[in-house]
Amino acid sequence: MNIALIAHDNKKKLMENLCIAYRHILCKHNLFATGTTGRLVEECTNLTIHKYLAGHLGGVQQLGAQIAGNDIDLVIFLRDPLGAKGYENDQNSIDRLCNIHNIPIAGNLATAELLLIALERGDLDWRNVVR
Repeated sequence: MNIALIAHDNKKKLMENLCIAYRHILCKHNLFATGTTGRLVEECTNLTIHKYLAGHLGGVQQLGAQIAGNDIDLVIFLRDPLGAKGYENDQNSIDRLCNIHNIPIAGNLATAELLLIALERGDLDWRNVVR
């Protein structure tokens, strides 16, 4: 499965910790991330991550294009709801694309953990049929 990782600045440490905790699941899949998030996760987990540009430099749009092409199976987008005013367009576009293409998306730690556990159990194998 192809998994996209995106995190607002105030959530990058949380993304690192999530990826450390679920490394045993993530290592079996193809990971894609915006630049800074990808670099930080790669450094702390030793996972191989395909990194795009930093989110504010077009990385979110690059991932959006992959989502629009139905090339992503799961999105983890850890958002900062209190300080994300400048990111609202990115959030809305990723949400919209995931809804159009029926791609599961997690916006916080609780849903990210649920989706990763479901992924490990095989509950998202239907994505292989869709692609």
